[in-house]
Amino acid sequence: MGTDISGYIECERDYRVDFGATGSFWHPAMDLDHLYDTRDHRAFGCLFGVGDASFEPLASERGLPPDVSQRVAWLVEELGGRSPSWISWAEVERVGWDETAPAVDPHIHEYRRRTPEGDWCFHASGGYDSRFEQVSGLTGHEALYPGNHWPEGTEWADEDRLFRVERLTRRQAVPEAQWSPVWTVMRTLAARHGAEHVRLVVWFS
Repeated sequence: MGTDISGYIECERDYRVDFGATGSFWHPAMDLDHLYDTRDHRAFGCLFGVGDASFEPLASERGLPPDVSQRVAWLVEELGGRSPSWISWAEVERVGWDETAPAVDPHIHEYRRRTPEGDWCFHASGGYDSRFEQVSGLTGHEALYPGNHWPEGTEWADEDRLFRVERLTRRQAVPEAQWSPVWTVMRTLAARHGAEHVRLVVWFS
């Protein structure tokens, strides 16, 4: 059974009340569902320690922020969300996305060329790949988890594709194509309100 993520991007805003008193509060700025609709256990594990242990998670088991917005607190209670956590945009900005995992990825990594003469570009990793099985001649467990059977750096090439046994990077675990909309909204809000005043609050089901 798969794990799904829910969440909100929150922003801390200043406000004024009577007699010139000031303060601030966090409010929900954007439902994560509008920006991210994928189930990716590697990304969940890399970011929040849920679903995959390839990396030391960036923000696991933090719970809800003590000053979480009322909307988000109500949703987590109403929906019975588990493993809530959060990460600020300031923290996301500091992530070393090229950091490699401690262990070799058991799944094969597939690379493709953007142009016939271009460099190989990472395309995907994980799961069964019939093309890889044909190119490598491997079957069964070896074809599904070649990283458990072949040394790091082993490659199989076939015209427009290259298959390689190697370690994941955080950038590969949290694909830009999937997470770019989330980061873009957080970056935009942070430019106006400050990186420490924008955060992503999540929970899982």
